[in-house]
Amino acid sequence: MWSAAILAGGSATRFHGRDKSGLVVGGEPILVRQLRELVQVSGDVMIVGGDHARESIGLARVVSDHVRGSGPLAGLHAALAEALGDAVVVVACDMPNICAPLLAHLLTLTCEADIVVPKTARGYHPLCAAYTRACLEPVARRLGDVRLKLTDLFDDVRVRIVAAEEIGAFGDPDQLLANINTPGEYLELESLQGHER
Repeated sequence: MWSAAILAGGSATRFHGRDKSGLVVGGEPILVRQLRELVQVSGDVMIVGGDHARESIGLARVVSDHVRGSGPLAGLHAALAEALGDAVVVVACDMPNICAPLLAHLLTLTCEADIVVPKTARGYHPLCAAYTRACLEPVARRLGDVRLKLTDLFDDVRVRIVAAEEIGAFGDPDQLLANINTPGEYLELESLQGHER
């Protein structure tokens, strides 16, 4: 069994603290778009971190970070600790274009490695990646040592890199892995969505 998690615990300082999962892209909130894809790959979907009232979502359970103030690594830790499955695919709450086939592909590859992570010309995408339970102890150790850089975890476990060419089987890698860090990026993404309609 697989699990899935939306990491929603960030402070969104570059977005004036706004809940990015509620941003509307293509006429729908990002959270709605993500849940529609995640429920296709897992019956165990979590929303991790944040202090937003999400119990009404119905499609996902809400999980709090076990370690506060430690960024995405703490979100990954909570997702792994609370997952019902042997592997969990995690996505950042500001990624509107994730798709179920790509996420399922990442999860399928966890039979080969402990982390399955996309890599494009922009670098690694650890916030759209699959992790097995074998990562839990190394993540906990790094949290305890306050070594919080997520990609440094790659030194501790077996990693399978999914290159842009492989991602391309599921669509444009830049689109699929796009995230929204600033209001400017949001406006740019929305204009692209409008152009595609």
